[in-house]
Amino acid sequence: MIVRLDNDDQVALPIRTDQLGTILKVPFSARLQKGANRTKPKKRTERDELKSALKTLAVDNGAEWTAELEADVPTKWERHGDLVLLHASSFQHDRWRKFALKVKTNESNKDGIATIEKEEEEVRDVLWPPVASSLKANRLALKETIRNDRFRSPRVRLVLGGHGWVTHVDNGIKYSYDVTKCMFSAGNISEKLRIAGIKCKDEVVVDLYAGIGYFTLPFLMHAKAAFVHACEWNRDSVEALEHNLAQNGVRHRCAIHFGDNRTVTPEGVAQRVNLGLIPSSEAGWESACKALDERTGGILHIHGNVTSASSGQRGVEETGRVRTEWTVWAESVRLRISDIFRLVRVTKWTVSIEHIERVKSYAPHIDHLVVDLLCSSIGNQ
Repeated sequence: MIVRLDNDDQVALPIRTDQLGTILKVPFSARLQKGANRTKPKKRTERDELKSALKTLAVDNGAEWTAELEADVPTKWERHGDLVLLHASSFQHDRWRKFALKVKTNESNKDGIATIEKEEEEVRDVLWPPVASSLKANRLALKETIRNDRFRSPRVRLVLGGHGWVTHVDNGIKYSYDVTKCMFSAGNISEKLRIAGIKCKDEVVVDLYAGIGYFTLPFLMHAKAAFVHACEWNRDSVEALEHNLAQNGVRHRCAIHFGDNRTVTPEGVAQRVNLGLIPSSEAGWESACKALDERTGGILHIHGNVTSASSGQRGVEETGRVRTEWTVWAESVRLRISDIFRLVRVTKWTVSIEHIERVKSYAPHIDHLVVDLLCSSIGNQ
């Protein structure tokens, strides 16, 4: 209630107008302020829109909307531009498929058995369009766990749309790839930023396990490496890498070496080698040692997953101190690299630990680390 007094002052009081004469003891006029007691309506979330669309779909197809169905509606998803990636566990209740299938089994073929292809087509035509519309997407895909193959391939199935190509922009760099064939690790952003901040002018870099250009592109675009040799054995990743180098305007400063880096890595050319593979990049350590230029030596950035005894211990990002397990791992890597130099080089090399970086927690008690090793030929020190 807004109250205007005779002296033109105004006061706001949470009481009825018929009480004011008794309380104020002065002449007054009063008016209600529009909207003073209104509460803002709760903004509908994307999940609210999704539930509403699915409820309509269910009812229109003669199905009862139950708490069981509502619980089966996904609560989270990944958005990649106009493509939404749902977990494969979404919409697993039998009723989704039953009311989505409009073609009767006995109409599907002469044997009276609906084909899997026909069922998938019907589900695609009935279920996925309203899901996509409510999430403001044009394409949908279902994501399962990563395949346990040598490429760590994604298990992603496109259920709506013509292709799986998407584009991410990180730190001003465009990364394009097909979500059904390649992965994008958003969790490595801290290491990509660290690489971007390294001064690599006039350096030649070898990037083993280059993928779609996770580290190749920061080396070229922000660290200003003179040239990068990118090694990759996954054809789908190489296709994306070619595209990303071109669209970011750095194709002329990169050579792609397709195949197993144990056989295709150039030797004696680099001042810096990146080994960005987890859980271990050990298969590429010998190639990395051979890739360094003996005249200049250089840095090896070696990634790996390290198990810690207790997840309750605070890490380097919180205390500035490195866990014992991290130091032990880094020293074991240093010793192994020293042994490799003795095997593959005629001259003697020294190897020292420059830095240990924690990228992220990969799983309970497991940390993704990078150790930077400074490697020098004794004859050139």
